[in-house]
This record gives sequence, C-alpha cells and structure tokens, in this order.
Amino acid sequence: MQKVKRLRPNDIVGLTAPAGPIEHEKLKKAISALEELGFIVVVGETCSMNYRGYLAGAPQKRASELNNMFANQQIKAIFCLRGGYGSTQILPLLNRELIKRNPKLLVGYSDITALHLFLQQCCGIPSVHGPMPASDLIDADSFTKEDLNRLLQGDNPLGRVCNPSGEAMEEVIPGRAGGILIGGNLSILSALMGTPYEIVTKGKILFLEEINEEPYKLDRMITQLALGGKISEAEGIVLGTWTGCQFDSHFLIKDLFKEILEPFGKPVLFNVRAGHCNPMVSLPLGAFVEIDTDREGFVIKEGITQ
Repeated sequence: MQKVKRLRPNDIVGLTAPAGPIEHEKLKKAISALEELGFIVVVGETCSMNYRGYLAGAPQKRASELNNMFANQQIKAIFCLRGGYGSTQILPLLNRELIKRNPKLLVGYSDITALHLFLQQCCGIPSVHGPMPASDLIDADSFTKEDLNRLLQGDNPLGRVCNPSGEAMEEVIPGRAGGILIGGNLSILSALMGTPYEIVTKGKILFLEEINEEPYKLDRMITQLALGGKISEAEGIVLGTWTGCQFDSHFLIKDLFKEILEPFGKPVLFNVRAGHCNPMVSLPLGAFVEIDTDREGFVIKEGITQ
C-alpha cells in the first residue's frame, strides 16, 4: 500500500461526481463547504450534469474526469460530490496504471465503496471513508469536520478512533485482531461479489455499514459474504452505522450480526459511528488498524499519509 501526501491549507482539491447528480443550488453549497475547510476547489463538469435522471453524466464522462483528476499534478486530493448509484459502472473504464503513478487521497462513502476497493486492490492506494460535500459537509457538525481534517492533515499515527460523545463502541464477539482496514457499504460489497472487483479480506479488518435496508436483506447480504469466504478470511470485523435499518424491539441488529458471525470466531466491534450518520467518524481505508473488543478499542497503528 502506497503512502499519499497529506493535505495542507490552501491545497487544490478536485470535486467530481462519479455517481448521482445534484441540483445547482446544492452544488454551490457543496463548493462553499470545501472552501470553508481551507481548500481551493476545482469543480468537475460532472458536478453539473444529469444523465438519465440518476447519474451525473455518462459512464465514460465520469470515468474520464476521475482519471484526469488523478493525472492533474495540481490537484492534491479528490472529493466525491455524493453517492447514490453509478460508481460500479466506471470501474472498467478507470486507468489503473495512470492512477498508480499519481496516488492521492479520495474521499467518499456509500456508493463510493466501489472506488475505494478499486484504489486499494487494483492500485495499492489508500483512501478515506468520510463525509461528502453535497450529502454531508453542507450540514456537518464540528465533530465531523474536525475528524475528517485530522485524517487529511494530521500527523501519523492517528491513534485511537473515537466516537462522538455519548456513543460507545460495543463488543459483539470478543477478541483482538489487527490488519489492513477494508470495506464500506454492504450493498456495494455484495453487488461486486463474483466480479473482478470483489473484496479481498484475507488478513484484513472488514468494515461494514448500511442504510435503509430491512433485516432479511441485511441477513442475505452478510450471508452472501460469509458463503463467499469473506468472513472466514478476515482477521476481524468492525460494524459501523445502520441508519434506517428497521428492527422490532425484540430483535436488535446487534443480535443479527452475532447470530451470523459468531460461528466464525472473529472479534467483532459494533457501533463505530462511521457511515450514514451525523456526527460521522472518518476512516483511513488501507491503514493498519487493531481492534480490541474487551477495551472497546479501535486504533489506527499506521496511517495512510506522509
């Protein structure tokens, strides 16, 4: 895994839309949110495009823009405007050799999980599972902004991952484990199974999160990962937020994960506030991390920037 350069105040960052579109008024707010973080913003054409009503431009356009932002030496990091759908479409169109030669941070989550996997597994480049300008930074609280900034501009190693006040991490299955952090949105990881871009979990810490899915769908997707060997090969599992995933009062989402994951004997840490939530923790995908469920501990041992 390559190291990437940490950001500094007044660095130029790229803003691109590899997935869904947004309205023009929201785009202006998203640009302002990045500028308030102290960056100079280069806005991609996809940020103003709408294709088929659910995509920010045709796949070729979105892929070309992302390739060009990696190639542009003035751009020091890339922020994904929002999630939605579309990142999986552009994976075969990305220039992996060009991207390998021009490593830089990419920030996003949800549908952007597909890009995180591509960068980590095809290019050896780490990335940031963190808030996006249009869907998060516009209304982000100080915790979310400070935690993102700590990861983008802070010193290494970053140390302990801390939830917002009042949100405790919980043990699901006891144990300690270490490995490279990988993962993201459960639906995207499930959708990529059986493709050249499916997740590789051997020797790694698997992070999972989701939004607005019913219990049986979560069960199905976790079971799919398990049947594909992704749980047995992982060293441990970190469970993020499950916003809008409805369970009745007699069966908690934590119980579902324990039931499915316990036979594998891997340590599982629950309620890391990363995913579709506010406040939000930012995570360095590609970093070496350790989890210790007895201490409700999640520590970044080796960072992704230099």
